[in-house]
Amino acid sequence: MPKFAYQATNENGETLSGTLEAETVEMASHVLVSQGFIPIEVTAEREKGAGFSLASLNEMLSTVKPPDLILFTKQFRTMMRAGLSILNLLETLNQQTENLKLKKTASAMSRAIREGAGLYDAFRQHPKVFSNLYCSMVRAGESSGSLTEVLERLAYILDHEHKVKTEIKAALQYPIIVIVFLTVAFFVLLTFVIPKFVAIFLAAGIDLPLPTKICMNMYDFLKNQWVILIGGTVAAVVGLYYYFKTEQGRFVRDSTLLRIPIIGPLFLKSAMSRFSSIFAILQASGVGVLESFRILSGTIGNSAISREFDLVKDMLEEGRGISEPLKRTRHFPPMVVNMVSIGEESGNLEEMLNEVSQHYDYEVEYATKRLADAIGPILTIGLAAVVGFFALAIFLPMWDLTKMVK
Repeated sequence: MPKFAYQATNENGETLSGTLEAETVEMASHVLVSQGFIPIEVTAEREKGAGFSLASLNEMLSTVKPPDLILFTKQFRTMMRAGLSILNLLETLNQQTENLKLKKTASAMSRAIREGAGLYDAFRQHPKVFSNLYCSMVRAGESSGSLTEVLERLAYILDHEHKVKTEIKAALQYPIIVIVFLTVAFFVLLTFVIPKFVAIFLAAGIDLPLPTKICMNMYDFLKNQWVILIGGTVAAVVGLYYYFKTEQGRFVRDSTLLRIPIIGPLFLKSAMSRFSSIFAILQASGVGVLESFRILSGTIGNSAISREFDLVKDMLEEGRGISEPLKRTRHFPPMVVNMVSIGEESGNLEEMLNEVSQHYDYEVEYATKRLADAIGPILTIGLAAVVGFFALAIFLPMWDLTKMVK
């Protein structure tokens, strides 16, 4: 039977450690609980001389996906509402969560709280699992005494944004597959099919038409400069990857995306929906306006719009309200600015922001459908252009060859 090393506390708060035999980690935890201990960490012991186990490899490769985090948040909220203590709550999550990284995170949070850390500090120690928005809302809920309500709103945000991202990915999945196969077909025709036909045409003494000459020039370039082409492509991809990790690179990338027809408006509407929903929830949770914009700057998901938040924050510190600074930005539509202005004047800012969020949720759904509808004709035109080009390159000289035979 496998052995498990454990750390646990007894009823006097003393930390104990040792080993026990059990079938699984969950059974080992149940044994400790039945003995009156509260488990802090339970891990499988590796046999001497053994390499990496499958479990340890899975733990290293495990990531926290949005559905896992959404379920974790909903379970956290439900058990808090039921009156469980934070330590018992985290222990239950550690036993019930299937994601290995979340298991380890819950165990580490439980240990941090036993050592005297607050709940916000325990969340903040895991930035790869819990975002800045997540931690800030937990702090707001903890300080205001409305943590269960905040967690409910947070679960809604995570669920909503996961749904929007899934819809956008689904709309882009088909064109990406088509473009990949079209690119492969292009290089196969250019490197294997066209040269064989051209050899026949030249042997027959036929003057090659322009499309065929273009194909042959492209083939000669690939044949003679393939090392430079591949090296340049790899260097460009790696260079852009690291450039887009810089602040200026992210700004250039996001600004460019916002200018692309069809795609740009979709990203802007998605950002406005995110801004409105998060801002409304932060206001309802008691977070100040300046702190809200600081959080939004790091969670809006677009560097071009995040830079505008810095300008807005500076003007807010001067006491100019919210709507006036938003008017001076480039990317905020008049509708958002006007609704925020009405909310400020009437004292119903949260309600107005929720209205804006619902409106842009519909706009994102419509824009995603429009993108999916536009992709079909665009791909059809592109496919027809590639097929037509190669057809001309092959059949024009073949037509001349047919006339010579006659």
